[in-house]
Amino acid sequence: MTNEPATFGRPFPRHVAWRQGLLTKFHTLVYCLSGGRLGVTLLGMPMLLLTTWGRRTSKLRTTPLLYLPVDDVFVLVASNGGALHHPIWWFNLQAHPDALVQIGPTRGRVQAVAASPDERRRFWPLLLQIYPPYARYQARTDRGIPLIVLHPIDTALYRAVPARYKQTDVP
Repeated sequence: MTNEPATFGRPFPRHVAWRQGLLTKFHTLVYCLSGGRLGVTLLGMPMLLLTTWGRRTSKLRTTPLLYLPVDDVFVLVASNGGALHHPIWWFNLQAHPDALVQIGPTRGRVQAVAASPDERRRFWPLLLQIYPPYARYQARTDRGIPLIVLHPIDTALYRAVPARYKQTDVP
């Protein structure tokens, strides 16, 4: 996973960052309290809860994220809305690539690795199909937006993905 500094990116005003943090906490709370029945999709897109260990604090940190289930892995985009810096969860995965994921009611362990250039060429168009704003996010910054591939250690995770979201036999 690379840590290339960006020279420009869209800075978030404090009030926007505060609202985003509040919505993230609310989404996480609803997802957890409902046992994964609510919050598993957002605007028709698949969502998972990613729990990482803080790279500095070693405390557990949970974030709801859009994901792309393809073959037997999950692909995440560390876009941070096109901001200057990568999201905190990305830095946490760099320090501790073992993480926890919840998809609906199913929880399990995953191993995170940066997408290879070939995987990026394969996955980026699919990600743009499910969430076109990623292209705008990339245009807002000169940092390369990383793709993270989560490899499930607990195979029950992939069985928890609704069939309508699974991508298979993708070129």
